[in-house]
Amino acid sequence: MKKSIRIGSGAGFSGDRIEPALILTEKGNLDYLVLECLAERTIALAQKQKQINPSLGYDPLLERRIEGLLPLLVKHRTRLVTNMGAANPLAAGNKIIEIAKKQGLKVKVAVVLGDDVLSLLDPEENCLETGLPLQSHGKIVSANAYLGIDALLPALQSEADIILTGRVADPSLFLAPMVHEFSWDSNNPVLMGKGTVIGHLLECAGQITGGYFADPVSKPVDGLENLGFPFADILDNGTATISKVPGTGGKVSVQTAKEQILYEVIDPGNYITPDVVADFKEVTIDQIENDTIQISGGSGKSKPEKLKVSVGYEAGFVGEGEISYAGANALTRAKLAGVIIEKRIGHLYPEFRIDYIGLNSLHGTDFGNVTTPYEIRLRVSGKSKDQKTAALIGEEVEALYTNGPAGGGGARKSVRELLGVVSVLMDRNKVKTTFEILES
Repeated sequence: MKKSIRIGSGAGFSGDRIEPALILTEKGNLDYLVLECLAERTIALAQKQKQINPSLGYDPLLERRIEGLLPLLVKHRTRLVTNMGAANPLAAGNKIIEIAKKQGLKVKVAVVLGDDVLSLLDPEENCLETGLPLQSHGKIVSANAYLGIDALLPALQSEADIILTGRVADPSLFLAPMVHEFSWDSNNPVLMGKGTVIGHLLECAGQITGGYFADPVSKPVDGLENLGFPFADILDNGTATISKVPGTGGKVSVQTAKEQILYEVIDPGNYITPDVVADFKEVTIDQIENDTIQISGGSGKSKPEKLKVSVGYEAGFVGEGEISYAGANALTRAKLAGVIIEKRIGHLYPEFRIDYIGLNSLHGTDFGNVTTPYEIRLRVSGKSKDQKTAALIGEEVEALYTNGPAGGGGARKSVRELLGVVSVLMDRNKVKTTFEILES
């Protein structure tokens, strides 16, 4: 049993940068590298991809990440834990083995299975967000339970080099190695709470090293073009220090940590995960040296009896059209263009909106700020059940070129299929997990 371990966070979402994980693995002296690459919408999209091609459905950057990381992981004997398996962990595992063989490397991969609970879903179950039955939202395409450390621990005990999962709660990816290495009792809510605090701080990678934190006026951060990702030195009592590789950009401070610890947290005293209902209220964050903070405290209550299940469904199509106006009366002409489109086709869409990008498109209002912009971009969008009606928006916006108002340019149009995401709860005893070993 170890007294301390070092875990690095090499990705905070599917499209994250690749090189920070390479730097962490090469220079960070890690025991574990975690790549957190899933979100609710990400896995629903992956399920659709798997339906089209049964050999796909894993993270689109998996091959590029693994090709660069694998030699470093083997060289430094760093174990990888990642949810890049997305909707198809077994296919992802086979792809990793294929890459390892090409590189002449001996690798053992443990593929964790069981988060796909589509066959267990009750379509009449009311979803948490709307209170309506699941089946009323549209055709269900995916259902993935948020697994916890119970699913990961057997795979870690197999001594596999890579632990590959689908949907696992983000902090659980970090907590599982702690429980495994320190032989913590997974029913001890205090230790589970402490470990979840650390996992939550690490899960978004560059957010805690100043990326999402940065503001050039009020919160300046240097070296963002070379942002370093964090690692934590964790003791067996649940305290930890968090830092980054020297020479990389960004900063690790009490302020960056405070912003991250509140990220996606509705109630700091009751942060629900599959492993514990964590309590962040008594967490202490201290700056002990430049770019190094110490984390202590945290607690929790017993893990919940039910698991959250993320359900993806077909939600129709969204059509978009954009066109720009510049010069005198730019905003007035853009507003006239919006009125024209709304009068012609606005009634065809249950959800229809007109935005003036640069003026009110993010918050839906200009908050009373009186401005006379020299240039403005009109965006029209609408949601429809059928693709043809959705496409009409872009066609109408494009027609403004010659049908007025004057001076429109740079038009673009698009149609996208929409995937909606809602949630339900499922008795955790219904969710059965297992793992398979693959070796090169």
